[in-house]
Amino acid sequence: MNTPSLPPLPRLLVEPVVRAALLEDLGRAGDVTTDSVVPADARFTAVIASRQTGVLAGIDAAVIAFELIDPTLSIVVERGDGSAVAPGDTVMRLEGPARAILTAERVALNIACRMSGVATATAGLVEIARAHGKAHIVCTRKTTPGLRALEKHAVRAGGGSNHRFGLDDAVLIKDNHIAVAGGVVPAIRAAKANAGHMVKIEVEVDTLAQLEEAMAEGVDAVLLDNMDPPTLTRAVAMVGGRALTEASGRVSRETVGPIAASGVDLISVGWVTHSAPILDLGLDAASA
Repeated sequence: MNTPSLPPLPRLLVEPVVRAALLEDLGRAGDVTTDSVVPADARFTAVIASRQTGVLAGIDAAVIAFELIDPTLSIVVERGDGSAVAPGDTVMRLEGPARAILTAERVALNIACRMSGVATATAGLVEIARAHGKAHIVCTRKTTPGLRALEKHAVRAGGGSNHRFGLDDAVLIKDNHIAVAGGVVPAIRAAKANAGHMVKIEVEVDTLAQLEEAMAEGVDAVLLDNMDPPTLTRAVAMVGGRALTEASGRVSRETVGPIAASGVDLISVGWVTHSAPILDLGLDAASA
């Protein structure tokens, strides 16, 4: 079942997303194919299995999809979110009315494949980063509208960590904020004057000169944007542990190692949520 260190998302948070996906798929007339072809009293025993190597996520949401169509279905999860899988590994077993299983199948798989792809992509970066330094892989707000909670959960399933969930989490002063505010210093001072005492402040810097300004003002974290590894190493030395250091920009499986070796605390990656390929999972009739 679920990895002990990865508690499931509250059903109250997940169910509306799954329900909306089912309503989109069912449309105005429901599953006309299944309802026309499959007898109402037909029973079906099926398995969801992995067709690729990867890390699972979205399995709890897939279960909810089946349960919303028919709560009488028997569902046994053999490998939950955070589990590593290889081709042929069984993820879930289902037994019950055939119409319910076939109607919910695509929504359940769409969610599980998508989220498992996010988890798998994250896990690959985490493994490389750990081999080269202490950096944690973190996601961004570059998520699919409506799916942020699920995608950020998938990042955690892959061993990563979450950055902001929304604009109200913390102050993150980026390049356009700096441009409008008139510079790094006035932007930081304005943030300190207006943000609550519990709100952390991070500022994005593109150069070591901007970093020096930010550190003179005092911030909780610095986002070192699009710096090459030698510059990142110098930046980490300049910060000297006085703030969290976060590297961002052009992060890939090829570059994450050298970036981690610079000594940064965090590496933020947008593509793990906006462009990760799915992990191929499929539903088939169970073998006799």
